[in-house]
Amino acid sequence: MGLTRQYLRYVASAVFGLIGSQKGNIVFVTLRGEKGRYVAVPACEHVFIWDLRKGEKILILQGLKHEVTFLCPSPDGLHLAVGYEDGSIRIFSLLSGEGNVTFNGHKAAITSLKYDQLGGRLASGSKDTDTIVWDVINESGLYRLKGHKDAVTQALFLRDKNLLVTSGKDTMVKWWDLDTQHCFKTMVGHRTEVWGLVLVSEEKRLITGASDSELRAWDIAYLREIEDPEEPEPKKVKGSSPGIQDTHEAEDGTLEMDEAPEDRILTCRKAGSIMREGRDRVVNLAVDRTGRILACHGTDSVLEVFRILSKEEIQKKIDKKMKKAKKKAKLNSCKEEEEDLEVNVEMTLQDEIQRVTNIKTSAKIKSFDLIHTPQGELKAVFLLQNNLVELYSLNPSMSAPQTVRTNRITIGGHRSDVRTLSFSSDNIAVLSAAADSVKIWNRSTLQCIRTMTCEYALCSFFVPGDRQVVIGTKTGKLQLYDLASGNLLETIDAHDGALWSLSLSPDQRGFVTGGADKSVKFWDFELVKDENSTQKRLSVKQTRTLQLDEEVLCVSYSPNQKMLAVSLLDCTVKVFYVDTLKFFLSLYGHKLPVICMDISYDGALIATGSADRNVKIWGLDFGDCHKSLFAHDDSVMYLKFVPKSHLFFTAGKDHKIKQWDADKFEHIQTLEGHHQEIWCLAVSPSGDYIVSSSHDKSLRLWERTREPLILEEEREMQREAEYEESVAKEDQPVVPGETQGDNYFTGKKTIETVKAAERIMEAIELYREETAKMREHKAICKAAGKEVPLPINPILMAYGSISPSAYVLEIFKGIKSSELEESLLVLPFSYVPDILKLFNEFIQLGSDIELLCRCLFFLLRIHFGQITSNQMLVPVIEKLKETTISKVSQVRDVIGFNMAGLDYLKRECEAKSEVMFFADATSHLEEKKRKKKKREKLILTLT
Repeated sequence: MGLTRQYLRYVASAVFGLIGSQKGNIVFVTLRGEKGRYVAVPACEHVFIWDLRKGEKILILQGLKHEVTFLCPSPDGLHLAVGYEDGSIRIFSLLSGEGNVTFNGHKAAITSLKYDQLGGRLASGSKDTDTIVWDVINESGLYRLKGHKDAVTQALFLRDKNLLVTSGKDTMVKWWDLDTQHCFKTMVGHRTEVWGLVLVSEEKRLITGASDSELRAWDIAYLREIEDPEEPEPKKVKGSSPGIQDTHEAEDGTLEMDEAPEDRILTCRKAGSIMREGRDRVVNLAVDRTGRILACHGTDSVLEVFRILSKEEIQKKIDKKMKKAKKKAKLNSCKEEEEDLEVNVEMTLQDEIQRVTNIKTSAKIKSFDLIHTPQGELKAVFLLQNNLVELYSLNPSMSAPQTVRTNRITIGGHRSDVRTLSFSSDNIAVLSAAADSVKIWNRSTLQCIRTMTCEYALCSFFVPGDRQVVIGTKTGKLQLYDLASGNLLETIDAHDGALWSLSLSPDQRGFVTGGADKSVKFWDFELVKDENSTQKRLSVKQTRTLQLDEEVLCVSYSPNQKMLAVSLLDCTVKVFYVDTLKFFLSLYGHKLPVICMDISYDGALIATGSADRNVKIWGLDFGDCHKSLFAHDDSVMYLKFVPKSHLFFTAGKDHKIKQWDADKFEHIQTLEGHHQEIWCLAVSPSGDYIVSSSHDKSLRLWERTREPLILEEEREMQREAEYEESVAKEDQPVVPGETQGDNYFTGKKTIETVKAAERIMEAIELYREETAKMREHKAICKAAGKEVPLPINPILMAYGSISPSAYVLEIFKGIKSSELEESLLVLPFSYVPDILKLFNEFIQLGSDIELLCRCLFFLLRIHFGQITSNQMLVPVIEKLKETTISKVSQVRDVIGFNMAGLDYLKRECEAKSEVMFFADATSHLEEKKRKKKKREKLILTLT
């Protein structure tokens, strides 16, 4: 038997070159007690915390696989809720950076997250049209609210009332009563998608933003206020039932409603509209924490800021208007008119909500956040479309506030997609170039150490010695940069069209370029006299030109420098002799042009990657095709051999990087992480590192480990991953009495819940086996007339030789709170009777009453019919009823006593702090008096 070849695994090492992803939103976070200094931004599957003052990344909240779509900080500032594209929600601690709580309930990307005032509940909206309210403290779902027909765009809790208001792309705004979990009002006053809503003026006004240039304002009147006898009752519509709204068209074309008076919690009347300057849809609409500043933006680079006047300011305005009206009346000397004017003075919506200013950013806005500093200054932070974060500040109380850009984070990434990457010869420096800049990164620290402006870069390499770099541009120019000074040494017009490819010669004395002008040009390095100094500097000169019939897409030298491979637009690869430029071979077989290729270190193989999604491996001696591999689900964008091996990497538009064996024609491993098309990759000269760039603006570093990779195990892991994905896509379990579409449970079937249910079943099976063994053992001991030791099960021994029933309780304790209900839902009924009997024992012992009651009530709810029809379970249920009521009342008494004690301690602390406060005030006053006396003495001595 021959020896199997050993491969080493490559793993993801870091994500860099990214400031913020476009899919999520930017938020201010409180860190180290400071507000307005730190911001959280989504960064692919991670969340980066940036220090705006220093422009540094100080914390990374590590994600798993899916992209971040929404962020929401908790009211206390200690936690950050993060929504992902797969519908999961994780809550991270900003102190430790760990995400301990995970909620799985949505089937599609999270579009909205909002905490209530105390931070105990979290409302999440999703593209799957559902809204779920989660209990953050208990780490479980409370209820699922169904009603929207399209993605939910915003969800808001009302501060003093147990109500929730949501907006959606189905043009609806819905009000939910959380006591009964039903929608009691649907506002249909919008003709287009509602993209955002905010509550202002002490939650008595709702402002919505839709797909037009209007911000609609709605006055909210609650039940206590509308029961005023002086206010006339609205007419009931004939034939309407309680809770149904009758709609009619208003003068402005929008739909208005006549409310039914029965069972009404609140009324919502349109107060008017505020016209925005932007003509496109509202992308984001938000207010600051004080509720005084309203801001919104569209798909452009302008944020419109409005100020909402307080009651006192509105009253002042009314008084001014009244004075003006009285003066006018006196001038006309007509008392009747004066009285009429006094009555008719009213405030318009434009008077109550005033435009402050517009903030113009340097690029299109993707999201923003506002914060009010204690000094009265408004700070607005922006995440821009071009991978940039900017901070602006203004004073809204001024008559003409000036907007000042105070900070921006730019150095950490490119403004556009990176199209070329290169490693230095010592594996330490990484070059990345995009449409406007070239950046040099330190591979170990991932810090940007040099930034240089350039034209649209397409290809690059480090000049031997790593002191200069050569860039090939879209306009056909060669740009030579010096790394020490960061200066552009020389620009040469190399080609008439785009310069698609560069290849350094193996003797390191020159290079070859291929361009869209159907030519291949050979260049040599030379030293020329610098005009600005006496020293010589590096330059390049053209030596030869090879003219071809088609555009050149890629060029590559063979390691012995005898052959040159040229990829053409006619889908062929032509091989020429370097010394005579005579034609040697033509490699044809691809259906679409060859975008990338590379020759192995020994010159025996050439691998070509094409837009037809295939990779072909050829022998360079005769030009025969050894193998054609279907490599990617989209175009193969880059291909590179690992130095001194026949292993090579390919990158595709299907977001994946794959490693292949060119000798055995086997797929070794897939590196997944990018969320958009991959443009290029670079393999380090040692082969230990890979860097890749993508349309998601991120650069990713992959590192070769010492862990051996066995292909059979890799295939098995792939199959397991596919199975886990299929489990999540399966139909959710249906509860008796409910149809498939009416699943109001908050959980979702995942591989974790299935595994948790399997653990419960295994624990019950072990309990049954052990109890049966114990009965047999007792019978044997009785027959023998002496005690025989019973061997302990190894599993129970691992848990500290506990009893089988205690082991079952340990398994229940080990299940995550957020996955408990869903795990019990997939549990077969045959295990339920044993669980109920065990619960009776556990509750009598008085341990974990809350957890046991939660499981018990859920099981009774979903298996009610089968439990009540089973005569064997009647005595068990009777016992459970007695023990549960007595134990729960005991727990309630303990909690009540503890709460009373805490209230007493709180009052004591408050009383002490008040005494301390007054003591501090007196000592401060005495200090002032002493200073005053000293000053007076000093004045007397001077005089």
